Amino acid sequence: MSNFEIEAIDIRKTYGHLVANDGVTFRVGRGEVHALMGENGAGKSTLMSILYGIHQPDSGSVRLRGQATKLTTPSVAIANGIGMVHQHFKLFEPLTVWENVVFGSEPRKGGIIDARKAIEVVSSLGEQYGLNVDPRARVSQLPVGVRQRVEILKALYRGAQTLILDEPTAVLGPQERDGLFDVLRELRLDGRTIILVTHKINEVLDISERITVMRNGKVSGEMVTSAATADEIVSAMTGRSVRTVSRTKQAFGEVVLKVKGITVPSHGTKPLVDRVSFELRAGEIIGIAGVAGNGQTELIEAITGLRHDASGSIELAGADITGKPVRERREAGLTYIPEDRAATGTAIAASAQDNLLMGFHTRRDFSRHGLINSKAALHHAKALIARFGVKIASEETPVGTLSGGNLQKIVVAREIAKESLLLVAEQPTRGVDVGAIEYIHSRLLEESDRGRAILLVSSELSELFALSDRILVMYEGKAVAQIDRQEADEAILGSLMAGKVAA
Repeated sequence: MSNFEIEAIDIRKTYGHLVANDGVTFRVGRGEVHALMGENGAGKSTLMSILYGIHQPDSGSVRLRGQATKLTTPSVAIANGIGMVHQHFKLFEPLTVWENVVFGSEPRKGGIIDARKAIEVVSSLGEQYGLNVDPRARVSQLPVGVRQRVEILKALYRGAQTLILDEPTAVLGPQERDGLFDVLRELRLDGRTIILVTHKINEVLDISERITVMRNGKVSGEMVTSAATADEIVSAMTGRSVRTVSRTKQAFGEVVLKVKGITVPSHGTKPLVDRVSFELRAGEIIGIAGVAGNGQTELIEAITGLRHDASGSIELAGADITGKPVRERREAGLTYIPEDRAATGTAIAASAQDNLLMGFHTRRDFSRHGLINSKAALHHAKALIARFGVKIASEETPVGTLSGGNLQKIVVAREIAKESLLLVAEQPTRGVDVGAIEYIHSRLLEESDRGRAILLVSSELSELFALSDRILVMYEGKAVAQIDRQEADEAILGSLMAGKVAA
């Protein structure tokens, strides 16, 4: 019997002229945590989609426990013991935890769903693997870390022996991340196999046993984690060394953004944002830290004009923009990298060229008398695509066909390229590879050095430490602390993000 739980042998997959997987062989041992790493467009998502039955390879084969297997649909993959937790959760928010977990495979008694039995099974699974969650709770009321537990419980309930986790810590705070890793260790001890798809090198070194790295559709490195270094992983991912950037002490100018008493109501008793106030100066970077769901998104929506039920006041360069529509705020000097690159940051049916032109299209060098200068627009798109390393077939490709990381690069390229007094950057490097992170971080620091004020929201504490001058911590809608970056560390911020006073 094979020692490998799952194998992808000589996989080739193309989409038109794009070769996503080019002779990839990927083997994962039974009962191990195996990390799959690579830059955006390296072919990781395509390979995982093949292992989960979403797509079929053009050639090559998949083996489970040594036996050739056709994974024609996700249902077939699930029936063969493969589960997948997507980066964007697939949950029915109005339903309870137990209803989500057993959906489609409900225990029955006399032809009727046996709710009591379902609750018992979900509770037992949670206790067994340290995934404790109230089975009766409504998913819509759960924080993001607990929702992720529900997704894992769904897979375990269906008998998953191999669990694929796609960027599982992207929206988790430090304590939630550590809790997830404890769960993964429990699953490994129980003989489960974990495939961890991630960009986070430190996490890979902490939790995995072996690492496979992909570059340009091929396997570029296979390592035993205990013998690997961060530099070796980066080199395999990018083909070069990548430097880290860090903030140096800056002199700041006049106040660019003044936020006073911003409050966003909710349908419950507590407001989503509760009287948040701060000032941001020219050349300064303020980072906002907090576990997802603690008001950061709503605060940014209020500042950028996407939310109309906020009270309080907002000034940009001395001008009151409270109540102004999005377009007037942008004309006043605000640019915005949104958290949701697909729904808010782009028109996914439009081409890369059209998306990169948004916000520039009214300038005289791009349009005259309502007509777009197509030559100038094409040159603009080519320059930004090259500068930010977007992997795309052509400028006319609809951005909805791009990977999440490459779609993020489109948004970041457009917003950084547009001159503004204030840049609001919400999760600017989420889902992008180490090379792109290096470039985006460098550009943010350059923009700050040129006097642009930057408001940075990030779930990555390392990103906040590297870029921020001050860090504002949010918990349950309140700004519970504003800390100088030099005085903060992960333990302090983690405690504040969890609603605890740091020791």
